[in-house]
Amino acid sequence: MNVVMLSPGFPDDMPHFTRGLAAIGARVFGVGDQPRSGLKPEVAAALTDYLQVRSLWQEEDVAREVSTWMRGRTVDRVECLWEPGMVVAARLREVMGIPGLTVEQTIPFRDKERMKQVLDAAGVRTPRHARARTAHEVFAGVEQVGYPAIVKPIAGAGSADTYRIDDEDDLQRALIMIGHVPEVSVEEFIEGEEYTYDTVCSQGRILFENVAWYRPGPLTARQNPWISPQAICMRDLAHPDVASGVAMGHKVIEALGFDSGFTHMEWFRKPDGEAVFGEIGGRSPGGRLTHVMNYSCEADLFRGWAEAVCTGAIRQNLEKRYYANVVFKRAEGTGRIRRYEGLDHLMAEFGENVAHIDLVPIGSPRRDWRKVVTGDGWIVVRHPDLATVCEIGDRFGTDLRIFAA
Repeated sequence: MNVVMLSPGFPDDMPHFTRGLAAIGARVFGVGDQPRSGLKPEVAAALTDYLQVRSLWQEEDVAREVSTWMRGRTVDRVECLWEPGMVVAARLREVMGIPGLTVEQTIPFRDKERMKQVLDAAGVRTPRHARARTAHEVFAGVEQVGYPAIVKPIAGAGSADTYRIDDEDDLQRALIMIGHVPEVSVEEFIEGEEYTYDTVCSQGRILFENVAWYRPGPLTARQNPWISPQAICMRDLAHPDVASGVAMGHKVIEALGFDSGFTHMEWFRKPDGEAVFGEIGGRSPGGRLTHVMNYSCEADLFRGWAEAVCTGAIRQNLEKRYYANVVFKRAEGTGRIRRYEGLDHLMAEFGENVAHIDLVPIGSPRRDWRKVVTGDGWIVVRHPDLATVCEIGDRFGTDLRIFAA
């Protein structure tokens, strides 16, 4: 099978998916805007061929260049797991006659307002919402949904350029901060626990599903640099706290007509138990969450995704064995990383529960936690019991300290 893979080496998880395709025997034709010499060795080794384009985001130009490059060779799949490239991949499918999401089917995964309109029509509970392109429209949107409100980019990912609005002063400040964003979604603020619902699908069938619990919610973590954010992949998807979100996720996948690949949905559980949709991307999650899913199952979902899109099945045991918790660390101070404190003691106490640890090396510059989800390191701990994995994660959050100077 021949697969055209857009951006095979970026962002950080893409090399793993490229490797997954090659591991199941696919011939991978990479397309990106960086030179081949800039690819990591493991990416270059997984590629059958590589095309550098002038700009990955010029849909018509990319479609023409790739069509010319692949002339005389069969193309079975066009894949992209980086959100900005989804529409480009869809355009390529249309031009080359390849199965998968069309541009029209892709738009609701990129346009948060269109996304919610489709789901409103399907009876999915979404926050009250409005589209806004100007300051006047933002004011009108907030008046429509009421305080507190959330303002975020229509085509954004994660919590970048996302602000909670509690009053007019907050709104005025947010308008300054989002001045560079051409179009935003103004939404009702939902108070509650925040979760994901993630799937790997083939031709609309859900082959694997996952729920992750954010501790705390992403917006809170983004506003407080002292927090060590966590995300726990749940072992029991029938648990009363998450079952309603799983049922809603099934309905969302069906309403949006998702075909094959990864999806990453975020949703809220209100104090009264109601599940409320947040947003969904037709891509893999960021924040190392695919790795954490792997540790919860003892599986390889990078390869599993490749199996799903290329063969229609995942030939691995995907039984959830653990609650797996990823903890992201943020250094104290500025400058370069100088020392860690508490790691030896934590490893002595919880080493058997630590599945992965990756800390920024001593001497490296401290990372900007506002731009890098993983901060200055990430640790995955796991245990069959939820309360225990929360306790271990909290201990790594408080007792492991990283200092920069």
